[in-house]
Amino acid sequence: MPELPEVETMVRGIRPHADGREIVDVVRPRCTRRPIAIAPAFRTLRARMVGRTITAVERVAKRIVLKLSSGDVLAIEPRMTGLMLLSDPPSTEHLRLEWRLAGAGGERSIWFWDRRGLGTVRLYRDDEFATQLGGLVEADALTLTGDGWQRVCAATRRPIKVALLDQKLVAGIGNLYASEILHVAKISPMLPAAELSAAQVRRLHAATMAVLETAIHYEGSTLGDGTYRNALNKEGGYQNEHRVYAKSGNACARCRRGVIVRIVQAQRSTFYCPRCQK
Repeated sequence: MPELPEVETMVRGIRPHADGREIVDVVRPRCTRRPIAIAPAFRTLRARMVGRTITAVERVAKRIVLKLSSGDVLAIEPRMTGLMLLSDPPSTEHLRLEWRLAGAGGERSIWFWDRRGLGTVRLYRDDEFATQLGGLVEADALTLTGDGWQRVCAATRRPIKVALLDQKLVAGIGNLYASEILHVAKISPMLPAAELSAAQVRRLHAATMAVLETAIHYEGSTLGDGTYRNALNKEGGYQNEHRVYAKSGNACARCRRGVIVRIVQAQRSTFYCPRCQK
């Protein structure tokens, strides 16, 4: 379930070991599980990557991006259960790709591991990357300005919780953090986005920054299934800071009088306090 904080944590874990390193091989381990989507075909992808140097490791929304000396850009989208690892994969049967690196100064390989096979790996030409994913850079939840948030909310009458999950409106927020953000902002998840007042939009902006930056500090959330791990295969810590997510039936930690409830919006679970988030 990697979302923006988890992907950012993986990027920060990989960057010191990958930046400036040459790719000497790309290996596709034998895997009998559901195959991940790779484009172009693996042989072409390998040919375009071997011998190239990684010039930058970045995050674009929920994707890990490796920029190469050739101008190509590799985008890995972990989706539900994908992980980028430097060591100790949770299991060998779910390893999907290995990038072997030359030179000293870090781990010798980067691995992409995916239990359910929902992740994607796509190698773009530089201009193709800008066309396909450039909009996600401008809509990134961590860099969106106050004016940007005003435009996001004014653009739709869908419930604000549903709007936060639309990556074309605001990129990087997933289901878990949308509930947490709205609780901090004291906004009902059912309120139509276009009906938020200017004060509520300001609170939404501030809450988004606070929740996501704190989650990055704690290196993301590892939930009960234990799927998410950082680049060194360690658990995140933000699950211990959750206010409402998966806490239905518990007393609200802020008002102490409301009880957290669960509803379903757009086929996803939403958790909120009806007293704090009227």
